[in-house]
Amino acid sequence: MMKILSALIAGLLACSCSINKMAMKSVADTLTSGGSGDVFTGDPDPELVGDALPFAIKLYESLLASNPKHEGLIITTGSLFVMYANAYVQGPAEMLPSSRHEERDAAKQRAKKLYLRGTAILYTGLNAQYPGFSGAYQAGTLDALLGKMKKADVPLLYWAAAGTLAAFSLDPFDLGLGVKIPELTAMIHRAYQLDPDFNSGALDDFYILFYGSLPEVMGGDKAKAREHFERAQEKTGGRIAGPYLSYAQAIAIPAQDYEAFARCMESALAVDPDADPPNRLANILAQRKAQHLLDNADDYFVTLEMDGGGGDDY
Repeated sequence: MMKILSALIAGLLACSCSINKMAMKSVADTLTSGGSGDVFTGDPDPELVGDALPFAIKLYESLLASNPKHEGLIITTGSLFVMYANAYVQGPAEMLPSSRHEERDAAKQRAKKLYLRGTAILYTGLNAQYPGFSGAYQAGTLDALLGKMKKADVPLLYWAAAGTLAAFSLDPFDLGLGVKIPELTAMIHRAYQLDPDFNSGALDDFYILFYGSLPEVMGGDKAKAREHFERAQEKTGGRIAGPYLSYAQAIAIPAQDYEAFARCMESALAVDPDADPPNRLANILAQRKAQHLLDNADDYFVTLEMDGGGGDDY
């Protein structure tokens, strides 16, 4: 009798565990289904989203701990870390006045840590799909692995590369990140081959900053940055403010071309956030930064004379 009772209890516990796993997977599937992200990205209130994101990130982390192989959770959790670091930590830090440099530096260091937490999660997804991916560049097998990838892998490639490069941009003396540049370059290149229109031209926007900001010895190319700026405009119809900011920061400011800078800022501010609901939040945040850059242009330009420049055609 005791043996039968023990077997029954064991069976019930196993059934309960199985039900819990199915329930957790069902929740994970729902929270990572197509369109679920629009709850955040389509919101018109950046403060509301900023207050909600830390809880959301921890919720996704908790679900991921129970479902470590769930690709949707891996992508969502990792990308949320990267997006939060960019929009709500690094972004505000860059708008602090120079007199608050200690606070700004501390925020940037926090942003770097958040970027790396996100990319560590995303790399677990890449390693699960393609074993050995993390060490593939050093082993000389990266090209082979990238060649096996499909369009469905683009989110992992994009967010992992973008987050790592964002962390490096905040600490260019981090040699451990610097040596990864060739690997990250190959990842983004493959993502662009597989899905050049990914996420409303996000890859073209990425390339504006990538080619415009890096020195030539590390792959920088101003002409390619301009080319991707034009592609971004074609793909988005000018409804996304981000590429204008990227172009201004990567090309116009370093060239001290105030005319091109001002045109970019005015174009960004002219975007109607409601014209593209899924990107409403990103446009509002970009417009805030554009207004800040325009209001503080004298911090970035030696002279604001409008008769010169002779810089870009834009």
